[in-house]
Amino acid sequence: MAGQSKEAPLPPWGFALAGAAGAVLANAAAYPLDIVKTRIQVQAKQVSTSVDGNADPHYESTLDAILKIVEREGVQGLYSGMNGSLIGTAAMNFAYFYWYSIIRSIYFSSKRVPIPPNTAIELSLGALAGGVAQVFTTPLGVITTRQQTQLAGENKGMVSTAKEVINGEDGWTGLWRGLQASLVLVINPSITYAAYQRLRAAMFPNQKNLKLWESFVLGAASKAIATIITQPLIVAKVGLQSKPPPARNGKQFKSFIEVMQYIIANEGPLGLYKGLMPQLTKGLLVQGLLMMIKERVELIFILLYRYLRQLRSVRLKRAADAAALQAKKVLPVVTKP
Repeated sequence: MAGQSKEAPLPPWGFALAGAAGAVLANAAAYPLDIVKTRIQVQAKQVSTSVDGNADPHYESTLDAILKIVEREGVQGLYSGMNGSLIGTAAMNFAYFYWYSIIRSIYFSSKRVPIPPNTAIELSLGALAGGVAQVFTTPLGVITTRQQTQLAGENKGMVSTAKEVINGEDGWTGLWRGLQASLVLVINPSITYAAYQRLRAAMFPNQKNLKLWESFVLGAASKAIATIITQPLIVAKVGLQSKPPPARNGKQFKSFIEVMQYIIANEGPLGLYKGLMPQLTKGLLVQGLLMMIKERVELIFILLYRYLRQLRSVRLKRAADAAALQAKKVLPVVTKP
């Protein structure tokens, strides 16, 4: 196939497993930052209050949020909704890398000469893969966001949270709240991986396998570019998938445009960038670790895949030789008259 090496490449599921494994390990390491950025992104500008005093406090910074969450909920509060998040992360990244590798293979196979895709094509390939993946994984994202923004003492499991969403005003379709914003946000991983490919080609043009620190730096830098560009959409998506702010009296947002208009009206344009620092820190750490782990896992999978193919070839040859030998034994001996 054009665009692929002569050596046995990984099938799409191999690249998908490598990407999913890297994403799960990286997100598990940085999960507390995910909790912090989500809660900062959904909080109102003013300190929220309630009759029973059970509302979450106002978070001034990443460190302030971590300290207040630990104080009110214990260390386990920093890992609320982690199971659903990691399941969603694994599913999303498996689907993304699976379709991304297939779509890239189709692109290269359509070329007589394997010309590397330019930035626009790279973005389009990534966006298409991301869009397909989002359709299947948005419900897990909605459930995780709800779990991460639950008040202290109201922690619910994945099933209970899903029932709460379904019993809401949107019914079953509530599990796909924010899908429109998610589909728009496929440009985030598209920008990330397009930037990664461009930075790698520019900084390490003749290097087939990157060192650990090189993979980390490229992954972190590419994610930083994507995060800064798409932060307003990220904030709007979180607003769509979480419970509405108290000022709306339980009325859900209908679109990410409505969320953005509400934030600008109540907090100003800079409100669209709230939670940027934990979002950026988490993105840098996760993407750096993801690409670092993914590169190594891919190498392991490639070696294992080649070994299994060689083992299968040896077994097939032995089976063929055994069948041929057996055929010689059962054939009647023909003698001359």
